[in-house]
Amino acid sequence: MRLKVLFPVIALLLAAGVTDMYGQCKSFAKKVCIPELGVYVHDGNYHAAVLVEGEEAELYKTFYSDMKYRVAIVGEENLSNIEFKVLDASRNVIYSNKDANYAKTWDFELQSSQQLKLVVKVPEKSKSGETPASGCVSIMFGFKLKN
Repeated sequence: MRLKVLFPVIALLLAAGVTDMYGQCKSFAKKVCIPELGVYVHDGNYHAAVLVEGEEAELYKTFYSDMKYRVAIVGEENLSNIEFKVLDASRNVIYSNKDANYAKTWDFELQSSQQLKLVVKVPEKSKSGETPASGCVSIMFGFKLKN
């Protein structure tokens, strides 16, 4: 009987915690990541998640020809350099910020419209036995029309 009462309470507390974390991530995205877009117009979508060292996340997004884009990926300060790759439909890596000293932004323009896959990874820096760091990682997209 006691478990029947406790289970809904625990579920509610967990749901509230996840909602609160997402709210904090969205706030982080607005404050820290959007400024990285510079003169590019934010597309209005907020992509943010709490990631732990060693975890990665994937995101698919369609980009159109004749437009200039900027992708900005920023993690909280307690996380090491955030690594991200952009892959085409054939899984070819068309950009890796690892080759650009872990740059937070990448500007690009495509010859044809296509869906790209972004893979974001938080590299491990904790030593064995230490609790891995976790924090918010935000992905933002901006665009400007081609002149």
